[in-house]
Amino acid sequence: MTKLQTYRAGPKSGGAPKQIILLLHGLGSNGQDLISLAPYWADALPDAIFLSPDAPFPCDMAPVGYQWFSLQSRDPQDLLREVKGTEPILNSYIDVLLNEFSLSSENLALVGFSQGTMMSLYCAPRREDRLAGVLGYSGGLIGGEELSGPNIQKMPICLIHGEADEVVPVEAYHAAKQTLEQHGFPVSGHTTPGLPHSIDEKGIEAGADFLSKIF
Repeated sequence: MTKLQTYRAGPKSGGAPKQIILLLHGLGSNGQDLISLAPYWADALPDAIFLSPDAPFPCDMAPVGYQWFSLQSRDPQDLLREVKGTEPILNSYIDVLLNEFSLSSENLALVGFSQGTMMSLYCAPRREDRLAGVLGYSGGLIGGEELSGPNIQKMPICLIHGEADEVVPVEAYHAAKQTLEQHGFPVSGHTTPGLPHSIDEKGIEAGADFLSKIF
């Protein structure tokens, strides 16, 4: 598999991890970005280990940072092809983590921001075994028309989005929520007036609440 540089935090309890919170960053960022959420969630999830990898590819739209897939083309079919190309890398990485910590899929949750959310929402439902859930900030749904297949895993999903998001417009939140609910996923979350492409305190608190309830 592709080896991903990974940043780690926790468990706060000091014991062996009982849950994995896998954080997938956005375009042009790196794993150090989202690992900063760990201290805010450690009290709610004292037995969780937080893991935040660098995405597998150098960003092709900036001189620094990484990407899960290219956004040079925003055509839906191009995006779908790009995401499908990265899915095996992420799946293999997840399998390695579950084996490393001797945990089952139901003990791992995906947390994404922007492109990391898109990757999470594509990968999680298509895995062989059901994950605990997906928490997605400021992202969107790619390949939603494929979610009616017999092998789709339907786990809890929480979507959080700023209404003033200039990078991924809030319409992506509404479209994702509607499609996921139509396919039988339990979806929670909220939008925040005036919030741009970022995560605020309300979103962090809502994320902690969601994650603590799905394990």
